[in-house]
Parts: sequence; C-alpha cells; structure tokens
Amino acid sequence: MEKSYQKEGIMSVQDYMSALKLGKKEYNACVNKGKYPYLPVMENMMNDEDIDSEVSLGEDQIPLRLVVGTCTAGRTNAFANNWMPILDWGTEFAAKWASLSDSQVNEGIRESIKVYEYMNKFYVLEGNKRVSVLKYFKAVTVNAQVIRKVPKKTDNPDVKIYYEFMDFYKATKLNDIYFSKEGSFTTLMELVGIKPGEVMNEDDKKDLVSCYLNFRNAYESRGGDKFDFPVGDSFLRFIHIHGYDSVKSMSIDDMNKNVAKTWAEFELLDENEEVDLKMDPSAIEPAKKNILSYLIPGAGTNNNKKLKVGFIYENTPQTSEWCYAHELGRQYIDEIFGSQINTVSIANVKPEEEDYDAIQRLIDEDTDLIFVTSPSMMYASLKQAIKNPKAKILNCSLNISHKYIRTYYARMYEAKFLSGVIAGSMADSDRIGYIAGYPLYGVFANINAFAMGARFVNPNAKIYVEWSGIKDNDIEAHFKENGIKCISSQDMITPKNTSRKFGLYIDGDSPQHLAMTIWHWGAFYEKLIQSILSGSWNKDEENAKASALNYWWGMSSGAIDLIYSNNLPIETRRLVELLKKNIVSGDFKPFADEMKDQNGVIRNDNGHELEPDDIITMDWMLDNVIGKIPEYDELLDSYKLLVHNQGVIDINE
Repeated sequence: MEKSYQKEGIMSVQDYMSALKLGKKEYNACVNKGKYPYLPVMENMMNDEDIDSEVSLGEDQIPLRLVVGTCTAGRTNAFANNWMPILDWGTEFAAKWASLSDSQVNEGIRESIKVYEYMNKFYVLEGNKRVSVLKYFKAVTVNAQVIRKVPKKTDNPDVKIYYEFMDFYKATKLNDIYFSKEGSFTTLMELVGIKPGEVMNEDDKKDLVSCYLNFRNAYESRGGDKFDFPVGDSFLRFIHIHGYDSVKSMSIDDMNKNVAKTWAEFELLDENEEVDLKMDPSAIEPAKKNILSYLIPGAGTNNNKKLKVGFIYENTPQTSEWCYAHELGRQYIDEIFGSQINTVSIANVKPEEEDYDAIQRLIDEDTDLIFVTSPSMMYASLKQAIKNPKAKILNCSLNISHKYIRTYYARMYEAKFLSGVIAGSMADSDRIGYIAGYPLYGVFANINAFAMGARFVNPNAKIYVEWSGIKDNDIEAHFKENGIKCISSQDMITPKNTSRKFGLYIDGDSPQHLAMTIWHWGAFYEKLIQSILSGSWNKDEENAKASALNYWWGMSSGAIDLIYSNNLPIETRRLVELLKKNIVSGDFKPFADEMKDQNGVIRNDNGHELEPDDIITMDWMLDNVIGKIPEYDELLDSYKLLVHNQGVIDINE
C-alpha cells in the first residue's frame, strides 16, 4: 500500500511539473506578444450598474472550454491564461493541485465548483484548482453551481445575441452552441423545430446535441477551431445548406465527407462573407470559336451536340411578371445562339419542396448551364453545387455570399432614377405614388433612386410608398385619399394580365402610361454565356480568393433599360436620354448627392459616391419618402420565405 501511495504521489508531482511547464510557456508567449498573461477576472470586466439581475440556474454540467476566468483577482497570479499553474513546486498551492490530480486519476473529481455565468462564459467563484486539473486532463465538462448575471438590455449586438441565447437556453438547457450574429438562435430554433416558449423534448434534444457534436468533431479535425468565429456560425450555415433532417441523420463518415465538401463556405465566413461584385461585362470578349469547344471537351468535332441551358422558375411565365421577364430572356438567347444551344425550363417549382429535385433533374439531363431564377431557391442551388462541383449553377439573387455558387442581379436603381425624373416632370402635384413589392435587398435602392430622380426636377416632390406584398392593403384607396395620380407600379406585364396598370402612369378613367423600367435578362444571359466563351468565367474563378462572385450589372450592360410611351413629351425624353447616356458612361452616379433619411440622419455626403455594398444593403428611405418599412408579420404568407432568405428587415422582432 505504501509503495502504491508513493507511486501515485510521484505521478501527481510529475503531472504538476508538466502542467507548470505548459503554464509558464503560455505565460511567456503572452508576455512576448504584449497580451495579458493571466486569467480574465470578471469583476474587472463590468460594473454593477451593467447588470440587470442575478438568476440561480442550479447545478449543471457545463463545458470546460467555456470556463474562461475567475470571479475575483485573488488567485490571478497562480494561473496562466490557459488555466495551467505558474507557481513553483513546494508551495501549498502546488501540493493541493497535486492532491486533486491524484483524486482525478483514482476516482474522478466529483465535487461541484461554483461559477458565475456572464454572456455565456463562466467565471469561477470556488474551485479554480479543480478546473485547472480537469483542463490538464482534457476533461470536457464539469459539474457546477451556476449563477447567471443578466446584463441590462442595450443596443450592443453582443447583448442582443445573448438575450436570444437565453431564450434558446430556456428551451434546451444547452450552452455549447453560440453565434456571432443576431437572429441566429431564432433561426436555429426555427430550423430544428423548437417553438418559442416551449421546452424541447429529450429525444429531440439528444438529436440536436448528437449532430452538433458530430459536426464539431469533423469541423475541428479539419482545423475549424482556427477560424475567428464560433463553431455555431458554421453549424448553422451547414444546416441551411444540407437541411436539418439530413444533418441529424448523417453518419460520422457522411458528416466528415460533407464538412469537407462544404469547407469553402466556412472559409467565406472567415473572410466576413466578402462578395466580389462584377459591376459590368466590359472585359468579356466576343467568342471566336464555337461555343461547345469551351464547355464540352471534344465537342468541336461533334456538330450534333448542343450546349444545354436550363432555367428554373418559381411560378409560371403566364402568371408571374418576374418569371415572364426571365422567360423572354430564355427566348432571346435561343434566337441569338440559334443551333448552338438548346434551352429548357421547369416552371411552377415550389421552393424548399421541389427545387432540389428540379435542379437534379436538369443535372441528370446533362444540362451544361443552369439558371435558378428565384432567390428562395438559393440553398437548394448551393446544396446541388456542392454535390455536383462540375455543374455550372447560378442563382438570381443579391447580397447572398456563397463560394460554391455564383449569383447574378441587375442595378435596377439606375433606371428607377430616370423613371423618377419623368414622374417629377409629369406629375400634376408634388405627390407621387410608388408601389413596392416586399422589403428585399435592392428594393430600397430602387425607392430612393426614384425619389432622388423626382427631386432632381422638382425639389418639393414627395414619394408615397405603398407595399403590394402586405396583407389587407388597399393601395388605390390610399393614393386616392392623398390625391395621387402619378404612380410607379410593377415593371412587367404577363400574357394573362395585359390590361392592368403597369410601369409609370397617370391614373384616370384609363391609365396614361409614360414609361416602364425593364429587366432585359436576355442581354444578361447572352453576356454570361459570352463570359464562358471568352474564358473570363475561369479567370474570375482563379482570381477569387475564397470570395463569392456576384454579377451586378447596370444599364451599361443592356440588362436594364427604360422604354417610353408616345405620351412622354419630347423635351422630357431628351432630358432623360441625356441622363441615361451619362449613367451608361459612368459620368453620372444617382447616389452621389447628399442623402438624408426619414429621421434626418445624413447617409451620404454631397459629392461622395455611395459604395456598392451600402447601396445593396440599404434598409432606410429618404426624407422625401412618405411611408414605413413593413413588419415581417404584415407580409403575405407567399412572400415570407423570400423575405426570410433575402430581406432586409429583422424577422425576429
């Protein structure tokens, strides 16, 4: 017995000396880098006035990786900031540490520690040495009596995220998943089926814990712990792409394979979701060879083989203005490329139900280039692109960054500015109506450009915005109440709805149409195909450093235009043509004046050109715009998924 005791004592001393070595190494490394070498101290991080309340959470098993510091400065100099000891052997502290080491080896440390939890980090009140020993032995969790310090509500994003976390914790009692962005906890709860205010049942909780741990193990084994954001950010992106039902049923082997396939998405998160905007197609050279010789190996010798280009529509071209515009684009490239291509389309595809299978169908049919025309189908497009890396899939959306898939859109705001100039010239009062659909990226740029165009010729012009995508909104009645007759409505007509009011018109017994902004997707598709032919597609891919590629072309590409009716006076037309010429050449920028929002906040200085990212992400309206941004719950159900995927409003408020 005596020899066994001595042997265990020797081992505990050796463990302490090994831990001491790790501690001093970390301490010296921090000092050399100018970093604080000790454990963080909670009392130095906040004041009592920052705390709203304290809540006892009882005893819980908490992740050791989230135990980051001590409550008070009393034991600060005993540990390096990796929790390893830095006091030499021979001290009372070292002897107690070694004794705890013996306990851990023989029977495991069972006594609970006491901690404060603040912003999902734990700070030890009692049990610092127990934590140090457990971390040395690479334990995963520790039993703890937990008291939560709840911060006061502020506009600080970190505090907002923490309040979301507390709702998630109430439902799950899980604290191992965390995010760096607002809305992420609410999104995760929605994706995994956790209802607000309800406690998650144990079986569902086990599924979530299991798939998260499998993901984290696969993710960190590839170096994911080196990224400067929580694992939760990547886990949520992974679920978005693959679907929760699929993720929770993945075997460990499948999880490893899918994490590897999705890796560029995580690298993109590490680069703050940078989007490489391709603003114009000027670098694209006309092709000198047959189209097939660029896309299909050996196709130059097979004249019977055609390039197959596929289109997927959420609705039908006969009933949807958006789909009809893309269908006209399909017909245009059919005519332009003639016998070199064969185009196919699949219409009336329901997002999140039929979109994945529709894309798969085109891939199975050896479709060389696939245009998915709905932003609501982004994740199906992305999932298929990851599964089929040789497939060329593009999704028509704006400000969505994914490495495996390219997106495309057009700068409609340039044409809307010109439409606003016409409205300001032709309206018989200072009040002009504007019908917007729903609050997506790009919509507010269109509204504000129109408002600036109207004010360009009439400084007193006021733009009254109404939303067609919200419930129980009698737009015509509202315009009538305000005496508004000059109205900007939707941009396109459809074969089944040719007599309605559209474009910019003067309302009356019969609408007097003035102009219509148009999406010329055919020009877009023609030039994107030319980009493949000229080789610029591959050059873009080679030059992109883990950034997402988004084609965002304007009037200079021909993808956006404005057509006039005979009702427009020649003088107004000449002014608009002059402005259009300068927009196309780049000599005139619609967003280069002082811009003040509805609250009087200056958003842009006079003479300063607004950055593309600021234009894309506009979520505010100019001071000459009358109207408000709709709430998520006000939207028609048919538009909620689209706004959820690509909207600028907070769906969680």
